[in-house]
Amino acid sequence: MSSRPPASPSVDPDALLARARVTFDIEAAAVLGLKERLGPSFPAAVQKILDVRGRVVVMGMGKSGHVGRKIAATLASTGTPAMFVHPAEASHGDLGMIKAVDLVLAISNSGEVEELTTILPVVKRQGVPLIAITGRSDSTLARHADIVLDGGVEKEACPLNLAPTASTTAQMAMGDALAVALLDARGFGTEDFARSHPGGALGRKLLTHVSDVMRSGDEVPRVAPGASLSEIMREMSSKGLGATAVVGPDGRAIGIFTDGDLRRQVETGADLRALTAADVMHAGPRTLRADALAAEAADLMEQHRITSVLVVDAAGLLIGALSINDLMRAKVI
Repeated sequence: MSSRPPASPSVDPDALLARARVTFDIEAAAVLGLKERLGPSFPAAVQKILDVRGRVVVMGMGKSGHVGRKIAATLASTGTPAMFVHPAEASHGDLGMIKAVDLVLAISNSGEVEELTTILPVVKRQGVPLIAITGRSDSTLARHADIVLDGGVEKEACPLNLAPTASTTAQMAMGDALAVALLDARGFGTEDFARSHPGGALGRKLLTHVSDVMRSGDEVPRVAPGASLSEIMREMSSKGLGATAVVGPDGRAIGIFTDGDLRRQVETGADLRALTAADVMHAGPRTLRADALAAEAADLMEQHRITSVLVVDAAGLLIGALSINDLMRAKVI
């Protein structure tokens, strides 16, 4: 007997594209159907969640459970404390995770999933508010719910009308609509979002300050106004910034000299031995405060086409420096 696996079925590219387009049409119609049927229950659900002192506990079985996990994550990341509890596990101890100060958001297209309907009376006896996203307003889930959000669809994208496809897309869209409405109602802004996503690009841009990435102390290249060009070059080479600050006797940064300035001086053919830092520096250098966002440093460098900036305190004294490479290492840019 041959042990070779059966041959893969032949495919018709045009038929596959047609099926994909039909899927998109069905699922888009399902979401637009939610929009048309949206009514007073939606703002009531948003207000109910806003009034909750605890967390939104999202529950669902099967594909609805996968959607529920995503909804819980989206709520949590946009200012609404939330978690997912598996209904089957809830019947075996995890129900203790739900407190009277919480709210349950239960998801089921049929509204008759046994693992979910079994625990609904217990949830209600605890006095926990219940919001349902379901496709059937006459279901057990809907009858137990304080508020019902209509997540029904005319048909699934599955050609057998069996696999949850359009219905789960509708559930996901309803969950996103709740999260966005709650975000807006709470006045949740970009800085709040960044605090929830400190490891992401936005978080780094909004939470990283100049003081977090700047060079300080002996790492900051600095020379006096009377320093010779050879002294300037030694300072720049030893500190590796590609520039040096020119600092007056009072500790204030009065100028900056960069690698580019050195190349331009060489190209003039001038007697470099006779020049001092005061002769070659750019007076009035671009500076930032240490408490500025690192993203501001990136914007300043881009705006003025420079690769390094100096950091000063409230009195204008030089306390640090940073380069575009420092910002790149910190993944701010």
